[in-house]
Amino acid sequence: MSPRPRKDEQQINLQDAIKETAWRQIAESGAASLSLRAIARELHITAPAIYNYFPDRDALVTALIVDAYQAFGDAQLASIQNLPPDDFSGRLLASGLAYRQWAHQHPQRYQLIFGTPIPGYEAPYDVVLPSGTRSISALASQVEAIRRAGKLNVEKFPEIMPQYRPMFEAWQKASGSDIDLLSLSVAVLIWARVHGIVSLELAGNLPPFGVSGDALYLYAMDQLEREIIKP
Repeated sequence: MSPRPRKDEQQINLQDAIKETAWRQIAESGAASLSLRAIARELHITAPAIYNYFPDRDALVTALIVDAYQAFGDAQLASIQNLPPDDFSGRLLASGLAYRQWAHQHPQRYQLIFGTPIPGYEAPYDVVLPSGTRSISALASQVEAIRRAGKLNVEKFPEIMPQYRPMFEAWQKASGSDIDLLSLSVAVLIWARVHGIVSLELAGNLPPFGVSGDALYLYAMDQLEREIIKP
């Protein structure tokens, strides 16, 4: 006879079950329709039991966003861990491909962190920032390495507007590194361009170029490399 799980193990298992059920709800009906009571019914637990883990819908949404950002960042960092630090082109391509692959494998998670806002929900900045910073750290650290090697091909790059500088500095601090603000700014620009293609793909609004649509993305990555890395 197998021993019963300890109480802390039961709590972890139920918390994970709540999150997985929430992702299924989001996939079926969208994030705006997320319901703690519906999750409780599906898991055959009482509503008060689910409130022990997530006091309201917003708390659950925040937990899902944090998990998504963390997994998203992990996927990109894993893609470059075995590549030489000075292989700037290879690392940029690998992380870019990992970005798109993760988005296609987890479209609901991608849309939750980057898609249409949920009515009445505003992510708590201080809670989401650490995991959100991790999601861009793979790219920002690469741009910083390119800059330090004297290979960053940017001239007359726009300065951060004063009202947004504290946000960029908060990202810089949360990353726990000394990434230059210029590198972070260039990383945000690269992200915006990559995000645009991936978002259009996921929405079915981007005509395919080639058999699977990969050709356009690979072309965009090649153009980014040529644009930001000096020969």
